[in-house]
Amino acid sequence: MEMGSSSMGRCSKEQQKMYQCWFSCVDSDGDGRLTGNDAQKFFSMSNLARQDLKQVWAIADSKRQGYLGFNEFIVAMQLISLAQTGHNLTSDIVNDEGVDYENLQLPTMEGLQGLLAKKRSLSARHLSPERIGNHLQHSSSGSWFCTAKTGKMSSTPVTSIVDGLKKLYIKKLKPLEVTYKFNDFVSPALASSDFDAKPMVMLLGQYSTGKTTFIKHLMGCSYPGAHIGPEPTTDRFVVVMNGPDDRSIPGNTIAVQADMPFSGLTIFGTAFLSKFECSQLPNPLLEQITFVDTPGVLSGEKQRTQRSYDFTGVISWFAMKCDLILLLFDPHKLDISDEFKRVIESLRGHDDKIRVVLNKADQVDTQQLMRVYGALMWSLGKVLNTPEVMRVYIGSFNDKPINEAAAAGPLGKDLFEKEQENLLTDLKDIPKKACDRRINEFVKRARSAKIHAYIMSHLKNEMPTMMGKAKAQQRLIDNLGDEFAKVQREHHLPPGDFPNVDQFREKLSGYSIDKFERLKPKMIQSVDEMLAYDIPQLLKDFRNPYD
Repeated sequence: MEMGSSSMGRCSKEQQKMYQCWFSCVDSDGDGRLTGNDAQKFFSMSNLARQDLKQVWAIADSKRQGYLGFNEFIVAMQLISLAQTGHNLTSDIVNDEGVDYENLQLPTMEGLQGLLAKKRSLSARHLSPERIGNHLQHSSSGSWFCTAKTGKMSSTPVTSIVDGLKKLYIKKLKPLEVTYKFNDFVSPALASSDFDAKPMVMLLGQYSTGKTTFIKHLMGCSYPGAHIGPEPTTDRFVVVMNGPDDRSIPGNTIAVQADMPFSGLTIFGTAFLSKFECSQLPNPLLEQITFVDTPGVLSGEKQRTQRSYDFTGVISWFAMKCDLILLLFDPHKLDISDEFKRVIESLRGHDDKIRVVLNKADQVDTQQLMRVYGALMWSLGKVLNTPEVMRVYIGSFNDKPINEAAAAGPLGKDLFEKEQENLLTDLKDIPKKACDRRINEFVKRARSAKIHAYIMSHLKNEMPTMMGKAKAQQRLIDNLGDEFAKVQREHHLPPGDFPNVDQFREKLSGYSIDKFERLKPKMIQSVDEMLAYDIPQLLKDFRNPYD
């Protein structure tokens, strides 16, 4: 499978130079991003109908970033050229092998030469000292957020949805997190790299269920440090991502790199970081997605205690960062061990990301497969504890041809191919939905931080001012479930949004509740305004400019 590897966007060197000149001309901010307003003015020179230009933007900005980079700009120009020659613009045109994109003519843009000449004239002028002073004064006075009491965000300097979320986080959400120790209890503070990171897919399962082979199958090649075998071969967490050459980077190194979204893993200590590494290689699929290969989940208490780090905690950390979580099962390994059960339970709150894959399904015949499928659904139902039936994809994700004999001939082969196609469609949609996923995760985090603030301030209020603080703290820790219920009733909060009582109790025991902060209504109000106004306004500002 190749994702994002269509011929669209490719052009000759001469055309690329021309497009670069055009892009520099219309990129008013000079930040390498063409926003909707700039695009609207420039694309109108093509004299295409508004509906066609709406489709051009929708296809070029397939990731819904709210802006076009240089590569997306080239795609937009090629789409305009196709529309001008009578082609019908649909999403399928991106992969149309009948179109020679590399030799496609430049689009006709009315008034472009005059715009280029004006740009060259402005560039040739030297700013006088007075103009430079005015320019600097204007730049320094620009603010990301207006100072009005409403706390509304000015969208003028924001160049994309993700850029807007970054600024909202720093201005409004992070102060609440820091004040109530949200980063110690729930999730580490977000860095710029967390917003800019590529979508991630994590694979979970017991050993020898085909996790590493699955990644190899999708990429069409192996990655540095990959080991495949019937025994537990992957003994570490491996992040497989795009890079200029084949290499492996140790965990301690990758965790301190500012441009990587893994700095939060340092909380799990050196014992974990020694079992963590990053494999980089140039691959078209990895330009769109990053994979997280995990150690095989073990069974029994003895195996669990051999781990020198918090395995379930690490899984939970990655679950928050990932866009998709694949649970892989083998027809011969359907039992869900104690550790696997804890791992699945740690995914609570991320149910929308989970997909179940019954791998190596061609190793059993149709009758056995029917029984295996039923047994798997029964096992998952007991662990997930939900009335809904989870979708299970059936297939054999490796480079070998499907075993038709075991799969009951062409009928079984046809079933596997359809199931695999459905799962691959899910994976292909990840880059397109990445922006929506970030918004979803950001809103989820903001609500979680609010609830955390209510809990911490409530516990603080329950503490005595003078005597008996130790006994009061112990009483609160012992009756934490009841305290959660009080907070839930007082603030009318959904009980499903509260953290796990046992995990919260474990972390709470290491803190002095008396030192917690009391509730600060202005901070809560600021987050409420962000959720009620700023984020909807951000989505409105960066929707398709032709809507």
